[in-house]
Amino acid sequence: MKKRWVILITALALMLMLSACTSGGNKPANESAENKVNGGNNSSKSGGEEGEKGSQEKQSEGVIKATDLSLIPAIAKNRTDSLIVGMTDPKGVFNRLFSETVFDAYVNYTLFDALYIVKADGTYEPSLAESYDVSEDGLKYTFHLKPNVKFTDGTPLTAKDYYFTFKLMLDPSYDGELDPLSYHIVGAQEYHDGKASEISGIKVINDSTVEISVTEATALTLVDLADVYVLPEHYYGVGYKQGNLDSVKALNSKPLGSGQYKLASYKAGQEIIFEVNDNYFKGAPKVKTVIFKTTTETTQMAMLQSGETDMNEITVTEDNVEELKAMGFLDVHLLPNNGYGYIAFNHKLAKFQDVKVRQALTYGLNRAEIVDLIYGPYAKVINIPQSSVSWSYTDENIEAYEYDVEKAKQLLDEAGWVAGADGIREKNGETLKINFTATADNPVVDALLPIMTTNYKELGIDIVSETLDFNAIMDKKTNGDFEMFFAAWSLTPDPDNTVYITDGAQNDYGYSNAKVDQLMKEGRKTLDIEKRKEIYKEMYQELNKDVPIILMYQRNNMTAVSGRAVGFDISPYKDFPFSLYQVELQQ
Repeated sequence: MKKRWVILITALALMLMLSACTSGGNKPANESAENKVNGGNNSSKSGGEEGEKGSQEKQSEGVIKATDLSLIPAIAKNRTDSLIVGMTDPKGVFNRLFSETVFDAYVNYTLFDALYIVKADGTYEPSLAESYDVSEDGLKYTFHLKPNVKFTDGTPLTAKDYYFTFKLMLDPSYDGELDPLSYHIVGAQEYHDGKASEISGIKVINDSTVEISVTEATALTLVDLADVYVLPEHYYGVGYKQGNLDSVKALNSKPLGSGQYKLASYKAGQEIIFEVNDNYFKGAPKVKTVIFKTTTETTQMAMLQSGETDMNEITVTEDNVEELKAMGFLDVHLLPNNGYGYIAFNHKLAKFQDVKVRQALTYGLNRAEIVDLIYGPYAKVINIPQSSVSWSYTDENIEAYEYDVEKAKQLLDEAGWVAGADGIREKNGETLKINFTATADNPVVDALLPIMTTNYKELGIDIVSETLDFNAIMDKKTNGDFEMFFAAWSLTPDPDNTVYITDGAQNDYGYSNAKVDQLMKEGRKTLDIEKRKEIYKEMYQELNKDVPIILMYQRNNMTAVSGRAVGFDISPYKDFPFSLYQVELQQ
């Protein structure tokens, strides 16, 4: 019985992403060049080298190999022991408990380790843990940690550090995007409420063994308990008192982990330098220094061409594919993106609380034209918040919301928004004006804004747009200081998330739908994957009707990597930092 339960849990729960992502669900991503992508969630197909898939010029998935490594710039060749990765500037939240963006997640994956981590196919494999046991009733999980693992300051990593990490996650003042109360750990609520000083359901048996008891098992229980990035108590626990995480947050820019690298320096807006962890328990990384250098849409191509960077995620367009191929010395990875681009509504505003208005804004936006203009054959319009690579994806009974101006006008009329003398719609003395926020220097936004402005003007809507940097938009999202904004979610392999749950940890939109809440709860609790598919299908159908956001597209990711950097293991589920320790720089 015990063995059968373990097999069942493994088959269902080990389908993984963080940043968030990990058990935190989806992760916000900058939908420009530097995006792969949580939230912070879902599924399965590794993009490997595909050989002949039509002509190479037509190839839309797989790896286009470098054709002439002699073209590698001298400045790059001369860096014999360092790798420079270009990316959007992280926010500087280098702690998996509090990070919000995929770029902070990249840093955290480099510095910290979890008990189990994601593989290229979306399943998990042991990392800090050697193995685990599950009781016959499925309510007790025992993890056996690897011996002789140390944090980068030389202090041993033990089961006490794992327990300490959970104490931080369940602290009454915790305000990150993880949702540890949903893990159903015995005593978690009492600790979170300040009624207990310890979590009764987590017992440290010895330095390498920890036992966790839960009140109920779900399809995500093993992932929730194993996908925890362990923080050292001797470092983060200094000054910590239950109910106040200020001392922990103060270390967000001074992280200490057990990972492949340790932080050497951080200059916001410029670069992050990592030094090798020679005592890394999986073996010392072969590249001594890794640098994450801030790039923008306007600089990243030139920096790859000159050799200032060795790697970057580039917006996938036909022109960009051709330009990268023409450089000759780059491997170009084209992988289905486990994520989607979207436009968010602030549901706390009355004008967006009417589903007919939300539907009208979707019918009235020519998404197909926008997506084709930006990505050509490398993206498609989507109508549910899920990647087509997910086992939970469905297109059954899903409204396509194809561009239809007359239908959009009719819905706005039915919602009581009537065109005034100047053509702008009004209702109860209020004009239909929308403030729209998007990232600056972004080719997606450059294509989106003119079409949106024209489309919505035809509907009688006044659009006022502003462009900000990605982190500023994330701050607005978190603070609820927006009307509509454009961004993207990076997903984990499992569809469970809190993005559309009433008061969910990742729900910054103010969206609420009791049916969605119930279906998400059922999906999490159900162990049979075929039954889960049916539950999520019904949930996606409900979201499709209710239009909590305007879904834009799923695209391919494109990552350009110097042909001299070999050993990366990248997939729609597995981000590049997980395999950094395997990478070699060929001379």
